[in-house]
Amino acid sequence: MEIFKLKEPFGFMRHAKRFGLLSLVLVLGSWFLIFTKGFNYGIDFAGGTLIQVKYEQKAPIDEIRRVLDATKTFQGAQVTNFGGDDEVVIKIKKVSSDVTNDTSDEIKNVLHTTGKFDIRRVDMVGAKVGNELREKGMMALVLAVIGILIYVSYQFEWRFAVASVLALVHDVSIALGAIVLLSIEVNLDILAAILTLLGYSINDTIIVFDRIRDSIRRTKQTNLFVLIDESITMTLSRTTLTSLTVFIVVLFLYLFGGEIINGFSLTLLIGVIVGTYSSIFIASPLSQWLGFSIEKFRAKEAEKLKREKEKERMRAMYEQGTL
Repeated sequence: MEIFKLKEPFGFMRHAKRFGLLSLVLVLGSWFLIFTKGFNYGIDFAGGTLIQVKYEQKAPIDEIRRVLDATKTFQGAQVTNFGGDDEVVIKIKKVSSDVTNDTSDEIKNVLHTTGKFDIRRVDMVGAKVGNELREKGMMALVLAVIGILIYVSYQFEWRFAVASVLALVHDVSIALGAIVLLSIEVNLDILAAILTLLGYSINDTIIVFDRIRDSIRRTKQTNLFVLIDESITMTLSRTTLTSLTVFIVVLFLYLFGGEIINGFSLTLLIGVIVGTYSSIFIASPLSQWLGFSIEKFRAKEAEKLKREKEKERMRAMYEQGTL
């Protein structure tokens, strides 16, 4: 299915330096936010206790905070609305060391004067477990990037591999910067969204790289930027359809999926936009800026074809008994 029927390739690469400068500003800005403001870690990574409470009427947040601050166990607790104004989430930075105490019973006793309510869930993560989850999450990201680097190097050329990994760093950096800017709580759901973003972005990039490689083999064109423009134009309908489909699905998740997956879906919304943008304007020109040469690539391809033909000739001679 073709949305765009362009007779001539669109000149994407004419604007490569401008978009490269824009991306550099966005990435540096994201890193500045990450290193100065830092992440708002949820209990998955920071440890602590999370209690979700649903009232029969509007939740009296000010009274809940006052009552909790008056109790030693729950002093310093964060109380925020969750979804509607009748539901709240209480976050405590510590976990009870007494296994005989039921946190939900304690909350019921402390908040009994604030109205009628039900305890929807109680999640507890120790500080040590939170640190382990954070370390393993970072390891998962690093291993995913290394695996992608190895795969693209094997399938294409090392400059394409480096370009694709730099594009992934670009995408993840901007997504993480947006997470910090919007004060989205970083937990296992956000980690899952970032890993999903890696897969989505590299898939889009590989499609473009594969078309570039095919164009190099099929034509005698020696200008890489012209080939990139042609390749992106040929895949533009596919990229647009894929991006729009994913974007609409994730948008509906964000609008109607409920508060519990808002962070996940918002991260993916940002990731889809940034990943689509980088596969067109960042990954492809990066391969040229890294010194990719059409002539050298064609020479390697010719040498590889020559070796394959030689192997076939030797095999045929062996089968005929003339070797």
